[in-house]
Amino acid sequence: MLYNQVKNWFEMAKSQQFEGIEVSQDSRTEKGHHRVEIRKVWAVPVAALGGVYKQEQWTDIQTIVIVERIRHLWNKTTHEVQFYLSSLPVDAQLNGRAIRQHWGIENQVHWTLDVTFNEDQCRIRSLNSPQNLALLRRMALNAINQETTQGA
Repeated sequence: MLYNQVKNWFEMAKSQQFEGIEVSQDSRTEKGHHRVEIRKVWAVPVAALGGVYKQEQWTDIQTIVIVERIRHLWNKTTHEVQFYLSSLPVDAQLNGRAIRQHWGIENQVHWTLDVTFNEDQCRIRSLNSPQNLALLRRMALNAINQETTQGA
């Protein structure tokens, strides 16, 4: 419900160039790793949507953030749109940086888990086993990161 509400509202507002709507916009183009990524961010106050589905469940929500990513790789182009609820002010640049920082941390943790535990090669896929093993790996990684003694 919430996803569809935000998606439909955004498509309508974008088609009308956000006419009459308080909106903060930011756009970035990054090149690297044989790709070009264009990232557009829009931040609008929750009130612009007239409230959101079950808003009382979202403590301190101020902003709806929409991130559109277009990636040009060697032989293909991908396009994705993601929606975020934010307690940050209506500032596309600020929200965009927070989202990038979050995903940077997620990517670094994933890389560390894959290098340390060869996580991507794991073939455990039944019942609760994948979640349980992922939790154990993260606990082990946290324990390793907290180790402060020096080796001999």
